[in-house]
Amino acid sequence: MNIYSLLQIVLFMVVLLGLAKPLGSYMAKVYQGERTFLDRVLGPVERFIYRISGIDPKEEMDWKVYAIAMLTFNVLGLFFVYALQRLQGVLPLNPQGLGAVSADSSWNTAVSFASNTNWQGYGGEVTMSYLTQMLGLSVQNFVSAAAGMAVLVAFIRGIVRHTTKSIGNFWVDLTRSTLYILFAFVHRSCIGTRLAGSGANFQ
Repeated sequence: MNIYSLLQIVLFMVVLLGLAKPLGSYMAKVYQGERTFLDRVLGPVERFIYRISGIDPKEEMDWKVYAIAMLTFNVLGLFFVYALQRLQGVLPLNPQGLGAVSADSSWNTAVSFASNTNWQGYGGEVTMSYLTQMLGLSVQNFVSAAAGMAVLVAFIRGIVRHTTKSIGNFWVDLTRSTLYILFAFVHRSCIGTRLAGSGANFQ
């Protein structure tokens, strides 16, 4: 290991530790349902999602109901991504006329994205149609990670709330993880990277 590699590790650790407190405080507010600086923008979106989904954000779940909701969501997501790949040949947004992805590759990709390991055993845009990539893989990049974050938060609540049976609401945790953490920060990071790559300059 050379000096540059060592400096890179040290810099990474410094940035990581520096972000731990502010990001941790922000995430705690998100999961506790407290107001954040993004409420004005994302609050209406969050409430709209609850309204069209029939979710009561004040209704809490015990660990069994929470686990069933999480497993149901992930299993449905897995089969949706699998079906999307197998049927992409007859679905829209496929200008290249790509046929169905093979059964074994479709299953491998669906499982890997549902479990957030994102193992890619295919040839990118020569295998997947635009619809499959947008509606299947891109969505799973967010919601499968959000599901994992929701489970972690529920686990923490289970430790903290040792005198109660409720550990939150999976659908609320999933929604808030996706909107307030993953979408907000990943979207902002992507915009920053794109602007930096295009030579944008801010005074």
